[in-house]
Amino acid sequence: MVSLAELSPPIALGALDGRYRSVVAPLVDHLSEAALNRTRLRVEIEWLVHLTENDIVPGARPLSPEEQGSLFDLVERFGTEEIEKLARIERETVHDVKAVEYFLRGQLTRLGREDLLELVHFGFTSEDVNNLCYALMVRGAVQEVWLPAAEEVTEQVTDLARQLRDIPMLARTHGQAATPTTLGKELAVLAHRLSRQLRRVAAAEYLGKVNGATGTYGAYLAAVPEVDWQEVSREFVTGLGLTWNPLTTQIESHDWQAELYADMARFNRVLHNLCTDVWSYISLGYFAQVRGQGTVGSSTMPHKVNPIRFENAEANLEVSNALLDVLGSTLVTSRLQRDLTDSSMQRNIGSAFGHSLLALDNVRRGLAGLDPVPEVMAADLDANWEVLAEPIQSVMRALAVAGHPGMSEPYERLKGLTRGRRVTAEDLRAFVRGLGLTPEAERRLLELTPQTYVGLAPELVDHLDDEPE
Repeated sequence: MVSLAELSPPIALGALDGRYRSVVAPLVDHLSEAALNRTRLRVEIEWLVHLTENDIVPGARPLSPEEQGSLFDLVERFGTEEIEKLARIERETVHDVKAVEYFLRGQLTRLGREDLLELVHFGFTSEDVNNLCYALMVRGAVQEVWLPAAEEVTEQVTDLARQLRDIPMLARTHGQAATPTTLGKELAVLAHRLSRQLRRVAAAEYLGKVNGATGTYGAYLAAVPEVDWQEVSREFVTGLGLTWNPLTTQIESHDWQAELYADMARFNRVLHNLCTDVWSYISLGYFAQVRGQGTVGSSTMPHKVNPIRFENAEANLEVSNALLDVLGSTLVTSRLQRDLTDSSMQRNIGSAFGHSLLALDNVRRGLAGLDPVPEVMAADLDANWEVLAEPIQSVMRALAVAGHPGMSEPYERLKGLTRGRRVTAEDLRAFVRGLGLTPEAERRLLELTPQTYVGLAPELVDHLDDEPE
């Protein structure tokens, strides 16, 4: 039997790098191993430039603009050749960050700047590099890939809610017929929830630190004691667009990551709720999947168009959340001043983002293939006149409080009329006529239908236009 592991090009082990590669490919620029090494190279160069330009280490001659350009060009053109060269160096160093250091030293030698070789990685512990890299990478993945996709889907749900704001629908609480609403209002609830979580994600802080092997600046002070190393650190970290963390062990504490992943996971869970609700509406016939009819719904039943986009999304959201949850719970703990669990754990960030991004793509495509079927919703409402028991008994209660006679025990009287059996429009209207209501109250109730008993549902959709506080 042929060994699939030996085929070229390599066969992907997981679905994200195989079947779904095209959907998650944008994340490769941010959260792959190659992206990590490219960002390490950038941070090392930025640190070298920071040290020399600001005359922090006495005697270090600054890099010329041309020399800086040549170094930063390494980051811009970082590709197959650089990846392979770093891999060769790492096989010798058996240390990924040290491999990047040696790679940069080689570039300086080619530029004739051997005088700066000992400033490469100066004072750094590996975590001074890695924590900044992950902050930059995760920020890029969120702001440039995940957040735009999540905002697009949220806006899609928002637009659908606005379009369907007036279409009456039978609500179901505990799966049972309940007070009517509108399809738009129910989608607006989900859009509102998604938007709120996105605002939290958009406001995330990305923290970074540069303070040495145990967070004490010991090596920095030993080498150049007259320098204000805390200020050097703060300026460097904030210069990268990150928030400076002044108090850490060897590692940056990763609390910001746990906070971000909790917000992303909560967004995923709301999106999962949307998937299960839309799936149920499709099952009830409230939505028809009429677009993309060339797809195969069932291998044996030609009539079927299965809601596979929403089912696929559910599965991927569950995988994403499992990873986001374990990232958040694990990264905030490190034994004493440092253990290596975070290093292995952070290599799963790309998978957590990838499964969420894949779910977003499926929801987007699923929503685009839906058409509402108002006549099915209308028929469902017309078959459930008993839902008007609620407004009838509420009117009776209000009249009883006002002293109107004959309004006692309204809940019990309506329960006797409606519970456990279907009630027709005429049944209810006859009941209303026999209550002895005021003429105005009787008129209002006789005019009421399940289709019109939607309260303020249409107007509530307009809250989607409210400015967030």
